[in-house]
Amino acid sequence: MKRLREIAVAMSARLVGGGDSEVTGVASLDSASPEDLVFVEDEKHLEAALNSRAGAIIAGEFAAAAKSDRPLLISDHPKLAFARAARLLATDESTPQGNVHPSAVVHPSAVLGKGVIIDAYAVISERVQVGNETRIGAGSAIGVGVAVGSHCEIYPNVTIYPGTTVGDRVLVHAGAVLGSDGFGYVRDRKTGHYEKFPQVGRLVVEEDVEIGANATVDRGALDQTRIRRGAKIDNLVHIGHNCDIGEDVVIAAQTGLSGSITIERGAVLGGQVGIGEHATIGEGVMLGGQGGVLPNKILRGKGVAFWGTPAQPLRQYLKQLASLTRLARKDHQ
Repeated sequence: MKRLREIAVAMSARLVGGGDSEVTGVASLDSASPEDLVFVEDEKHLEAALNSRAGAIIAGEFAAAAKSDRPLLISDHPKLAFARAARLLATDESTPQGNVHPSAVVHPSAVLGKGVIIDAYAVISERVQVGNETRIGAGSAIGVGVAVGSHCEIYPNVTIYPGTTVGDRVLVHAGAVLGSDGFGYVRDRKTGHYEKFPQVGRLVVEEDVEIGANATVDRGALDQTRIRRGAKIDNLVHIGHNCDIGEDVVIAAQTGLSGSITIERGAVLGGQVGIGEHATIGEGVMLGGQGGVLPNKILRGKGVAFWGTPAQPLRQYLKQLASLTRLARKDHQ
């Protein structure tokens, strides 16, 4: 439970009325209770918010002069303010008490920070370091020499291979595998058999990254795979060895990245995208769902949307579709 005055200060929002009022959570307009906070981004939804049961409303400047029987928090980005308020309301202000479940296995050489929670049947190997107030979920396996930062949430049945480094405030959802071997082989021309190429590099996950359920991120073959600060990776994404995923990159579900790919800062990849090895996706590029990028290809253009396989600027792609449609019509005449 938080006072609205405290929330307003944390969000840099302007509070109109009711500073001592308290809320306990966030909700949608339809499900809100008098203890909940809601938000509206468009003026056309303001009336619905005012008619809801919500205890307080986050809205844009358009709401500042509205007649309201409940407090308003005025922000230039209501949805972002709402997200930050939700995180603030979810924060437990009590002093965290560390707890290791009796069924968990923690090697004597492991170093656990203050308030660390190790859930049932988790395995913490030799020389592991876990930062303050991090939680390791049930059934997770943390390999030799892994370093996990503070305030992380490692959900159940996550596997982190030896030598991986995870920064602060990282969320790893259930079933994800971090630091596994890359898919690298050398073919013997004489016998036709495949020999495994060494996969002895590392995986580095920087701060504020979120990795979805059942995602897999391979470590580098000889060097490193790096997921940079603030990247958000959806469920069922595969990232191959030696990839470099830039800051604030967003990758949607079922995307597959081959080895040695560079995704630069702020790029957005839609669902089911496939990218060939050694390709580069430039800063701020938007690659639409099911887009395909050939090996060694470079896509550039901040804010430019690409689509199709092979991926090309959306306007060009749509022109080609229109041309194909016209040709198909002629064939049927």
